[in-house]
Amino acid sequence: MLLYWKALYKSIQECYIIVEFVLIITDHSNAGIVERSKSWNIPLIVMERSDYDSKASFEQAQLDALEPYKIDGIVLAGYMRIVGAPLIERYEHRILNIHPALLPSFPGLHGHQQAIDGGVKITGCTVHFVDAGMDTGPIIMQNTVPVLPDDTEDTLSDRLLPIEHKTYKEALRLFCEDKLTIKGRVVYIED
Repeated sequence: MLLYWKALYKSIQECYIIVEFVLIITDHSNAGIVERSKSWNIPLIVMERSDYDSKASFEQAQLDALEPYKIDGIVLAGYMRIVGAPLIERYEHRILNIHPALLPSFPGLHGHQQAIDGGVKITGCTVHFVDAGMDTGPIIMQNTVPVLPDDTEDTLSDRLLPIEHKTYKEALRLFCEDKLTIKGRVVYIED
């Protein structure tokens, strides 16, 4: 998931996305982003779920960690948990996530393998707002790649990754430029 962060960070450095990453939170102390955050000079907080006695205390700690930074949005990359209701309520329609499938098909883990096993001819990625479900939030943007007859989870993942980076960068740029409007479950992109 460090590759997502590198792509987004590069887009910020190149002024494609006008935003400042003010904080990185990870739930794995050995994640690649831990070392990278130092070279980027971005504050990092490690919050492993196992350090908290309950899901509620973990979710409250997340809110408490974010509060001093007065953030406008949250970008998820490699966060393999369902985001808790307190965070969603506090940052409704301001938490973005990317998923390696064309949602609503193939939510959850192993989207690439699900696509192969499902026999689809086209798959892709989806950037969406996070809601209380698993990969069920309003869809911001999608992009596609073909599923080839000899694809494996790895080959499909490798081919889709550059498309995921491009899609996530574009969705984040639109979000940062306030060009996304949500009506019901539909996300509209304004010119």
